[in-house]
Amino acid sequence: MSNTMINVRPNLSTSLSLATLLLSGCMVGPKYHAPPPAPAAQAPVATYKESPTQFQETDGWKVAQPQDAMLRGKWWEIYNEPELNSLEERLNINNENIKQFFENFMEARALVAQARSQLYPTAAIGPSFQRSRSSGNLRNTATANTGAESSVGSLPLTVSWEPDLWGKVRNTIHEQQYNAQLSAADLENERLTEQASLATFFFEIRGQDALQKILNDTVEADKKALELTEAQYETGVGDRISVVEAQNTLQNVQAQAINLGVARAQYEHAIAVLVGANASGFSISVKPHVVNPPPIPIGLPSALLERRPDIAASERNMASANAQIGIAYAAFYPSLTLGATGGYESSTFKHLFDLTSTFWSVGPSVSETVFDAGLRRATVNQFVAVYNADVASYRQTVLTAFQQVEDSLASVRILSQQLIQQEQAVKSAEEFVKLETARYETGIDPYVDVVTAQTTLLTDQQTAASLHVQEMTASVQLIEALGGGWDRTQLPTPAQVSEKLTKSETTIQK
Repeated sequence: MSNTMINVRPNLSTSLSLATLLLSGCMVGPKYHAPPPAPAAQAPVATYKESPTQFQETDGWKVAQPQDAMLRGKWWEIYNEPELNSLEERLNINNENIKQFFENFMEARALVAQARSQLYPTAAIGPSFQRSRSSGNLRNTATANTGAESSVGSLPLTVSWEPDLWGKVRNTIHEQQYNAQLSAADLENERLTEQASLATFFFEIRGQDALQKILNDTVEADKKALELTEAQYETGVGDRISVVEAQNTLQNVQAQAINLGVARAQYEHAIAVLVGANASGFSISVKPHVVNPPPIPIGLPSALLERRPDIAASERNMASANAQIGIAYAAFYPSLTLGATGGYESSTFKHLFDLTSTFWSVGPSVSETVFDAGLRRATVNQFVAVYNADVASYRQTVLTAFQQVEDSLASVRILSQQLIQQEQAVKSAEEFVKLETARYETGIDPYVDVVTAQTTLLTDQQTAASLHVQEMTASVQLIEALGGGWDRTQLPTPAQVSEKLTKSETTIQK
């Protein structure tokens, strides 16, 4: 708004121009400009670093090519697991947490409509009828109408409008639009969180199935070993202690195999909740197979700012706080209200709509706070502080996002290297068992050495299976850190969140 003072002769043209300027209004308060992220997030890095230096030239998990590719849409399909795909589709429809965030978004859209309504006049109609009789003992009063009866019927229409001279209403609309966009980003962030949790629990179940198979195979091997020691004991070749050791080894493995059912059931029940199903009637098929994670396109670091819904939400929160500053500044300026009242009023219904029964009044009113003991200035300072806090929160969100990506990249890469070494250890342990069993059968070594070899093999196999699961869940965490298949172009625009809600969107959920 210009501060230049122009001296003109008061005439009709000038008055009309001034009225037009007042009605069009101006916007007070700072214009919003998204602040740059922290310097670390602006570094022109070509690609994410894949892993610590000591692992860069070794075999193992690698990022997808080309380096600037991005995940799109249904990111979980990259794992090529039909059952996981089906569960994710159920989650997107039936998850109650996602429904809650969706309704929060609908509420935010409704608040935009409420704010927009303040741009327009309000009209109210209030028909009334009153029959009255005055007291018979009011002779000495100035308004005496002793014992008279009267009837008054009225049909008034009141219209009032407060022009948005200083942008208070428009800033309120912008604030609610930004809040609605923030709510939409929160919805996508919650959806991604739930989807990632489902994928994590799914691979945890696959890992439990793999462990179960290892233990089941070990039980069968230990049963055969027990039969061998019993046969040797019965023929006098072996001793009783070997039989007891074989029995103890078998019993321990059987106990471990039973215990695995606890964790599997808990993961299964957690998935049931995610897909909106009753845990008591939900089950996932047993499949003792854990694959290696597929190559994941991670893209450029600079693209991360456009791919994380939590970063988008944090940025929209800043925009909303900036609009609040504009609303607070508008309080320093006078407010103008244009009002008009008119209608019909008569003592009898017969003459209510006669021309002579009409009445009307019209006129503007201006109000301005002349003293508030610093309230308005303190309010502005409050919202400036809120905005500055939101800027710091935004930059922290960006830094945390980069940390999470780097953490997940390091986890997947290093776990893949560890798994290669662990699988080699499993092969060595298998050969250890084979050689030690042969030495026991020929009477060279006692059975306790066989037990030691079997324990070593089982431990190595369990470690390898656990590493497989960790590697898969780390890849899910990497995808989540990258924002899944979402990007900022999917965020609704201010115009879209301002659209009128459809009937289906306002239906009460049964």
